[in-house]
Amino acid sequence: MYDASTAVDGNIATCMRTLDIGRTSPQKTVWWKVDLGGVYTINSINIQFRAYNGYEDRQRGRLAGFSLYMSNSSVSTNTDIKSAAMCYKDGPHLPAINFTTTCIKEGRYVIFYNERLNEVTYPKGYEISNDFTELCEVIVKGRNTTCIYGSNCDIPCPVSCKDNVCQEQNGSCYDCKPGWLGSFCNTTCGTGWYGVNCSQPCVGHCRDGITCNHVTGLCDRGCDAGWTGYMCNKECNRGTFGYDCVNTCHCLNISSCDKRTGTCDGGCTPGYINNNCSTNCPYKYFGMNCTERCSGHCINNKTCDHVSGECSDGCLDGYIGIFCNETCIDGYYGPDCSKKCQSNCRTCRHTDGMCTCGAGWIGPKCNTECVWSFGEDCQYPCNRHCLNQTCDRFNGSCLYGFSDEYMFCELDTDDIQMANTPLLVGISVSILVNVIVISVKLLRQRKTSSKQKHRMCIIKTCWTTDSEQTNTRYDDPYQELEERKKENLYQNLTLQ
Repeated sequence: MYDASTAVDGNIATCMRTLDIGRTSPQKTVWWKVDLGGVYTINSINIQFRAYNGYEDRQRGRLAGFSLYMSNSSVSTNTDIKSAAMCYKDGPHLPAINFTTTCIKEGRYVIFYNERLNEVTYPKGYEISNDFTELCEVIVKGRNTTCIYGSNCDIPCPVSCKDNVCQEQNGSCYDCKPGWLGSFCNTTCGTGWYGVNCSQPCVGHCRDGITCNHVTGLCDRGCDAGWTGYMCNKECNRGTFGYDCVNTCHCLNISSCDKRTGTCDGGCTPGYINNNCSTNCPYKYFGMNCTERCSGHCINNKTCDHVSGECSDGCLDGYIGIFCNETCIDGYYGPDCSKKCQSNCRTCRHTDGMCTCGAGWIGPKCNTECVWSFGEDCQYPCNRHCLNQTCDRFNGSCLYGFSDEYMFCELDTDDIQMANTPLLVGISVSILVNVIVISVKLLRQRKTSSKQKHRMCIIKTCWTTDSEQTNTRYDDPYQELEERKKENLYQNLTLQ
């Protein structure tokens, strides 16, 4: 007997009834809706609430605060309902048992909604517990939107009529939508005005001097340079400029920044140039007036920060510091100078650790020993007279003595180069002294034998006895030496 349909059955004696809402009830909201079967232009809604003799105020208190909504689509939740178009909201005064309101809206569904929330304080007279909703009859008056006005009901109302409602006889508007004037609402507001009855002045600074929208008062093309805000009536904050104030000032004295153009009368802060100081320093430059040059050692050859000159992402191998302008200390190289040079390096390149090697070593990292050579970077070959051509890789001295061929009397340019080392110089001086002493003794001994030719060779020094004439043609000494090469010359040179 309390079914929802009894509120639209045309019988005022039958009423629908809901569960109670209120602070002592589990339900806090209640709603009822009716489907009109199509979209209509609504004019009014009449609701007949249930009356109890002697309890009229209680019934009015139960209904107080209700809302009426119109919707073109069905609703099933409180969220859906509150997103629909509201056409009535009951205020602090208690409603009449027989209630009627004007509701000029378009829609298919009419929704009755009420609530009693614990956190809300309601006006005096509102029932807040055991609050039942009882609707006996709901009468909605309106007309189909396809029938507007005219003798055949086939002429639509002017689009600028409020709620698209007009007189059925001549189509004149009851009221105009905001931004329009006249009986048929076909005249726009004058320059600088907008809104309902064109009663509100434009206050915004619209772009290019265009007046505001005659309906909303907004600037359709946006705000003029130097202005921002919903209505384009707020000046740019300190430090910003341009259209919608989206640009940041970089003036040396920020208060001198023109809010329209950004022009800086007192110059730019470090890292920026041009009249409005909106251009970053060119590539690899930074600082005041962009006169300072980046170190050029930022990682991946990136430019430095155009303001501070710092390399924010780090340095190339071999460089450190916030500006990447410091090289590694001696003995270190690589990323952040974290790698240590090989101990055999004489010098170590700070970028990749490539070495110039100390005596006895060779290779990119100076970790390969010299073979048949000696000295820094193994640049000198061992003397070819060293046995097996093997010498000390540090000073070049023969490790295993001399080969037999070293007794030949011939001048070797390699030996001259060897003489440049201190060790060989000492050896040469020693040999020379011995040769002189031995030569004197031999000359004395050889004088006893007239016209006897002898050629002797020791440690690369050759001579003949003085009994020979300077123009005498000597035999080839190499032939004799070749025959004697197996003999111990040091033994033959011993004085008798």
